Amino acid sequence: MYERCKKLLGQRIKEIRKKRQITQEKLAQMVGIELPNMSYIETGRFYPSPETLRKIAKSLDVKIYELYRFDYLRPVEELKEEIFKKLDNDDSLVRLVYKFCETL
Repeated sequence: MYERCKKLLGQRIKEIRKKRQITQEKLAQMVGIELPNMSYIETGRFYPSPETLRKIAKSLDVKIYELYRFDYLRPVEELKEEIFKKLDNDDSLVRLVYKFCETL
């Protein structure tokens, strides 16, 4: 579980960093750590210290808890399977989802 959390946290940091159009090098500078350490954090090799995590969140202009919002990172196939299970048991939900899809 710990290893998975490190990896997901790293993915989340990388995602937010890219969304903010900040290079990994620039984020490392903002946080005050060496570039290889930032790379290790983003790849899940290192877990940041509480102070480094605080600086990463501040540099990315997010709250620390937002760095741990990675439920959506579940694989698409897993999401599809869960959706199909829910739809299989509820015809009214199928109609609702269909109406929603029509609006896209």
